[in-house]
Amino acid sequence: MNAKTLAQEKTLWLIAGQSNAVGQGDSTLSPKCEEDTAWEYAFSSDALRPLADPVGVKELSFERANSGSLAPAFASGMVARQGSSSIVIVSAARGGASCHQKAELNNYGTWDTRGNLLLFDDAITKVKAAEKKTALTLSGILWLQGERDANAINDGKLTPHEYEAALTNLIARFRKALGSKVPFYIVQTGYFKDHPHEGFDAVRRAQQNVADKDKFTSVVYTETNLFEAKGWMKDQIHYNQIGLNHIGAVVADALSNFK
Repeated sequence: MNAKTLAQEKTLWLIAGQSNAVGQGDSTLSPKCEEDTAWEYAFSSDALRPLADPVGVKELSFERANSGSLAPAFASGMVARQGSSSIVIVSAARGGASCHQKAELNNYGTWDTRGNLLLFDDAITKVKAAEKKTALTLSGILWLQGERDANAINDGKLTPHEYEAALTNLIARFRKALGSKVPFYIVQTGYFKDHPHEGFDAVRRAQQNVADKDKFTSVVYTETNLFEAKGWMKDQIHYNQIGLNHIGAVVADALSNFK
């Protein structure tokens, strides 16, 4: 079994990135996980609680879903498709966060090594606490981020090469902290309605380039660029619950096919 194969057992996952990783959907349309199959780790209380939207805790530098997220659909899909006994989710995402420090806005945060509000160390702290609590090692990272950097590319403040290098470096830092072969699964960035597509297409190409060069990184969802046409946008840049549910289900399907 390689790093893209998932064990048929309890698993621990990190969902990280910016606002679409936080979730801006509708909790009333979010699927309900079967009892005793899905859990969320809360760092502030060092506790596991049943996974249900709004997922996430306002703790460390991270945010809570407002009000629905992709996590329940992903967790339900993983349990059904992988035969896992249960799944534990660690949520570590912040709206507006950048990957490269040149794209950071004010105190919105960045996943880079420099900036006004650094997010990476808090994510590692939360994951390591979850590993200790559950006696599990991290099964993989689900990454939804790139809109902030795409806007910076459109504004001429960042180049596509700089974004790609920052994403590559981020993955390397995650692996250094959490395991050299921890899988990194990318949901490609969508579009900002009524804004130029060029920066967003550049980010999408960079995400695919990074995955093509790394056998432990995969693009597992590509259709976010179609969400406006499908009516799956909540507003100009955030996915609605239908879109979030589709992402969660498709990603679970994709992971079940890795051998």
